[in-house]
Amino acid sequence: MLAIRLPVDIENRLEALAKATGRSKTFYAREAILEHLDDLEDLYLAEQRLIDIRAGKTQTIPLEEMMKRYGLED
Repeated sequence: MLAIRLPVDIENRLEALAKATGRSKTFYAREAILEHLDDLEDLYLAEQRLIDIRAGKTQTIPLEEMMKRYGLED
């Protein structure tokens, strides 16, 4: 279960969309979350990797080395 407060203008838009389509506001809230959850997770992971690189906890590998390692050289 999840309860969220939305700004009035967003709530009104969501309500209008739900009425116009015969779907529930919950349906559209769920769809919006599912649509963007992968992107948010990817962003968080990238930010964490950048922090680790800057802190010296992990190292990068040059693209050329990766290409060679996996036999993808031109």
